[in-house]
Amino acid sequence: MSNYKIGAAVFLAEIAGRKGIFVVSRRLIRFVSLAFLGFVTASGAALAAEKGNPDAKRIVSIGGTITEILYDLGAQDRIIARDSTSFYPAAANAKPDVGYMRALSAEGILGQKPDLILMEEGSGPPPVIEILKASEVPMVVVPTPPEADKIGQKIRDVGAAVGQSDKAETLATQTEAGLKALAADVAKIKADKKKVLFVLSLSNGRVMAGGADTEAGAVIEMAGGINAAPTINGYKPLSDEAVIAAAPDVILSMSRGDHSITPEQVFALPSMQTTPAAQNKALISMDGLLLLGFGPRTPEAARALAAKLYPEEITAP
Repeated sequence: MSNYKIGAAVFLAEIAGRKGIFVVSRRLIRFVSLAFLGFVTASGAALAAEKGNPDAKRIVSIGGTITEILYDLGAQDRIIARDSTSFYPAAANAKPDVGYMRALSAEGILGQKPDLILMEEGSGPPPVIEILKASEVPMVVVPTPPEADKIGQKIRDVGAAVGQSDKAETLATQTEAGLKALAADVAKIKADKKKVLFVLSLSNGRVMAGGADTEAGAVIEMAGGINAAPTINGYKPLSDEAVIAAAPDVILSMSRGDHSITPEQVFALPSMQTTPAAQNKALISMDGLLLLGFGPRTPEAARALAAKLYPEEITAP
């Protein structure tokens, strides 16, 4: 008897014993056996998906940092399509675009006939992810926690999925060394730490800010700053009272697309006008993928931010 049938029989015997049932029909055994077989098959598929496809030649890459890492590993020729957040390096823009990572289409991805789908955690929407998981195409979802000490593992996960573990280890080690060197330099800063408010967007006079457990908050801390909105979780709108209470010294924003803001826009807000940032017109704009991507360029991004916050103590990369 195969292992899954043995498992089914043991399962039924245990249930029978508990219920006082001593006879179990062959039909019931077959039903539960098939259920166990389905579970084993599904588990096997899930395991295969977790391991990726090291020999994949047709990769759909979802997530700007995932694509960036693949290029750094020399696997760019294996990418047949990417999402719209994958615009670095510039060569990636020549690849077919399957849409925004949080508004994907299963047909658009599977229509590329991939042999591996590699995506950042948080891609979606969920129904599309379920369809992709149910397909026969191996899929790896790479965790992307907003923590500096998890970046190396992200790089290693991508490398393992495409059979480039050795190169990924080298890249991860270099990235971790860059973060460690920055941390040592930041620890030497003598100036008072600056309170930095990350503004994701402005809508109807309200500030959408980056709070705790965000990439923005983490990179601010890496750069030696203090997140001015630690009492909110994620990216959320702030009330005028909360902005005034935050009293940021510096406003940090992204420099591309719909999220870019100007000093005139942000400092004209009534809630901003009394802040130290407004008095000094202190607005720092940086490329969003560089700033929030949490990948191989994060040491560069955090150092660049630190150099803008503390120009007399930190040298720009």
